[in-house]
Amino acid sequence: MKENAIGRPVDIVSIGFANKSLKEIAEIVDNEGKKGADLVVLPETWPGMEPETLDGVTITAMAHLAQKHKMYVLSPIFRKGNGIKRINSAVLLDRQGEVAGIYDKVFPYWSEFDLDPPTEVGMDAPVFETDFGRVGIAICFDSNFPEVWKALADKGAELVLYPSAYSAGTTLQAHALNHNYYIVSATGAIDCIVYDITGRELLYESDKELNISRITLDLDRGIYHYNFNLEKLDQLLKDHADSIEREIFMDREQWFVLRAKQPGVSVRKLAYSYGLEELRDYRNRSRQEIDKMRGFKFYEKVVKATYL
Repeated sequence: MKENAIGRPVDIVSIGFANKSLKEIAEIVDNEGKKGADLVVLPETWPGMEPETLDGVTITAMAHLAQKHKMYVLSPIFRKGNGIKRINSAVLLDRQGEVAGIYDKVFPYWSEFDLDPPTEVGMDAPVFETDFGRVGIAICFDSNFPEVWKALADKGAELVLYPSAYSAGTTLQAHALNHNYYIVSATGAIDCIVYDITGRELLYESDKELNISRITLDLDRGIYHYNFNLEKLDQLLKDHADSIEREIFMDREQWFVLRAKQPGVSVRKLAYSYGLEELRDYRNRSRQEIDKMRGFKFYEKVVKATYL
């Protein structure tokens, strides 16, 4: 936690580009690290088509910069090793330059199977613990498959990083809206989109050769449904008016967003202590309870089996 920080902020840099060398990108990442980034995100398979190992030149260079600047770096590569000939992976490096997690693309695009060797299919959509929150990853063609995004939500993702060859646009917005996590992209289309936990577009930037987008997101902000929460909200705001606020009231959706106003306060923990149920948890509980009323274990047999 940053000293005197309000909420749980993370400073993110998205770098969008195509066909740039490792030397060029390393210099850019180095410069962003000097400015104090917590996390740098790079596009899908940015080093090119040749498969690399985790101790290859790309990850070694990015790990050095992650350690040098005490920041996280998401570096996608075509990965090989341990019997894997080629897999479209995104490697998350932590502040010590160690591998914090690897996401293997669950839905490779059709042309990836025509490569030599062909791309293997990822089997899971994990969520990774960082010192600022729980991070999920999806890559490019994954945008078209809701089960990946549902799996990330079910595993508690607060922020989803989207390295891609293309922008995806409102497809990503739908996932942010449905699952109430932030989404940040870094693309070979040389742009960046950031969506809020409400599904609102927070940022869109693009350029012809190089796009560098910087944004600070507060992962402590919480989103809630009106149902069963309004009386508890009134009491919460009455007791803690100086330290938290209702930031957004969305009457048509019947949602509201809370955020902290003072350092050292976690609005989500405080709301939980008053019995407020976050929107994602409310949906999941409602789904499970309603499925029980069907007279058989519908959730376990059908719904859960559909997702990763």
